[in-house]
Amino acid sequence: MKALTYHGPGRRTWGEVPDPVVREPEDAVVRVDAVTICGTDLHILKGDVPEVAEGRVLGHEAVGTVVETGPGVRTVAPGDRVLVSCISACGRCRYCRAAVYGQCTGGGGWVLGHLVDGTQAEYVRTPFADNSLHKLPEGVTDEAALLLADILPTAYEVGVTNGRVRPGDTVVVVGAGPIGLAAITTARLFSPREVIAVDLARTRLDAAKRAGADTVLDAREVDAAALRALGPDSLGADVAIEAVGIPETFELCTRAVRPGGRVANVGVHGRPAVLHLEELWIRNLTITTGLVDTRSTPLLLDLLAEGRLDTDGLVTHRFGLDEMQDAYDVFADPDTSGALKVALFRT
Repeated sequence: MKALTYHGPGRRTWGEVPDPVVREPEDAVVRVDAVTICGTDLHILKGDVPEVAEGRVLGHEAVGTVVETGPGVRTVAPGDRVLVSCISACGRCRYCRAAVYGQCTGGGGWVLGHLVDGTQAEYVRTPFADNSLHKLPEGVTDEAALLLADILPTAYEVGVTNGRVRPGDTVVVVGAGPIGLAAITTARLFSPREVIAVDLARTRLDAAKRAGADTVLDAREVDAAALRALGPDSLGADVAIEAVGIPETFELCTRAVRPGGRVANVGVHGRPAVLHLEELWIRNLTITTGLVDTRSTPLLLDLLAEGRLDTDGLVTHRFGLDEMQDAYDVFADPDTSGALKVALFRT
């Protein structure tokens, strides 16, 4: 089969690799019908994730059809349409029993495209299939479901839930890329007073407006004081969601919230950020970080099937699976391409 493989910082190849096979009783092999590229894949290609071995098939998000299962798999069968979650879960360890699947110590967690071969291929072996694959409801398209493999549960769990967004809150989302847009969409489920999006790109601010942001601001024209002035009593936002992953945006979020506010860091950071405890300790701030657990995926799938979760507009570019290299070039240069999320389909 063909797959996208990593060969050190800045080097990737689309070419022939061995077909995946069932290795463990709880494995399934899935034919990839739709797949996407994540910002984390770009971090890997920059060398920010040194655990990724040369030759690794990248990717951790897909929709596909089960073609083979191990003898220990009970809930999915060949022919089932499934969502391949970005997180694999053994279901037995201390963390899985607490639904903290991202920290699985039984061989799961974020392993696809990281520690084992991933989804940017014609077929993928998925460990712990019963806990890591989700059968798709009738009427849910491959493209819509694809967004629930990672960005929707990540934004919902690590951003909105960790940030404890509540009715009447003022929410600032810094970064209107795919994760930021998903945070805007899922924050709306909790009836906030106002959602404010901050980004450098006009196209992303326009997308944020379509996703439900009440106010959009050019990051070049706003500072923390200006953001605080938009909150109730000019004291700042209740919640700031960091969806970029650079020190400057993290520090902006810590300064944009009101005393007692919450900062939910979602962005993947490739270099250190300063934590100004000399300023923050007295303001009663809560700062959270996290890797997605995907415990919300069944709920989000239900909301999607019922038409209560709108993912329209998040995918901006579509390709055939064999156009993987072109898709990477487009996704990696959003300033030129205007790309938000790209989707690749079996043809």
